This record gives sequence, C-alpha cells and structure tokens, in this order.
Amino acid sequence: MTVDPVDKPRNETDHERLDRQLMELLQGFRVATTGVQVLFAFLLTVPFSAHFDTKVDDTGRTLFYIALFGAALASICFIAPVFQHRILFRLGQKALLIRRANRFGIVGAVALGVSITASTTLIVQALSDKAAATVATVVVVALLSGWVWFVQPYLTRLNANGRASRPEGS
Repeated sequence: MTVDPVDKPRNETDHERLDRQLMELLQGFRVATTGVQVLFAFLLTVPFSAHFDTKVDDTGRTLFYIALFGAALASICFIAPVFQHRILFRLGQKALLIRRANRFGIVGAVALGVSITASTTLIVQALSDKAAATVATVVVVALLSGWVWFVQPYLTRLNANGRASRPEGS
C-alpha cells in the first residue's frame, strides 16, 4: 500500500523547511523572470521600430503603456526577493523573506498577466481590422492566464483545506 505524500512527514527541521521553501520560490522566480525579461525587452524596443507611430492608435498606445508598466512591475516583483535576501542575509529573517517573496510572486504574476494580455491585444489590434478579434484576444488571454495561474490553484487549495479539516473516515 502506498502512502499519500500529503500524509508522509518530511523529517526536516524548521530551518531546513525554510531553506527548501526559499529555494523553491527562487527557482520559480527564475523561470518567470526569464519570460518577463524577454517581454520587457521586446516592449522597450517596440516604440523605436518603423511605423510604430502610424500603425498604433490611441487605444494601442494605451495598451502599450499598460503592457510596458505591467512588465516593469512584474520584473521588479520577481527580482525583489533576490535583493532582499542578499541584504537580509544571515539576520534570521528567512520566514519573513518567504512571506514577502510569496506576495511579490502573486503581484508579479498579476502584473505579468496584465502585460501579456495587453501586449497580445496590441499586436492583434495592429494586425487585424476586426474589433471582435481584439476583444476575443483580451477575453481569451485574460481568462486563460487567470484560470491557470490563480483560479485553478485556488480551487485546489480550497479542496485540500476542506479535505484536511474533515475528520478521518468521513
């Protein structure tokens, strides 16, 4: 009979648990940061490309600014825990760093979702004359990122918390 990993203790000290949690968070941020940096770099070059002023209307400029500042905020949020860790190194603040990193990660993910949605919508708007394509892009990208990044894990969390609070055998 196999033991559910949820029910199996890790046999780690509080210090080891904090080390593992911080490393897991920072590893996740490494993946997200790479994507944010590519998107941010692309957005920084777009205004200097040929025909940006003629192809992009006022709505497109608004989308561009939303995408640019969303990518900037996401980049700041995903990088912040690394610098805070360096500054607070060896001060016994690892639990605080993990809580902050988790918050930065959530804010960074929201900002990244907004940036991806706005930049994708900007491109579709520039390439298509159909307003329906632009609206569909906003809806699909926003709903998809919202679902897979926030709603689905939140529902899983609620389910796991409900299972943990139920008495055994019920």
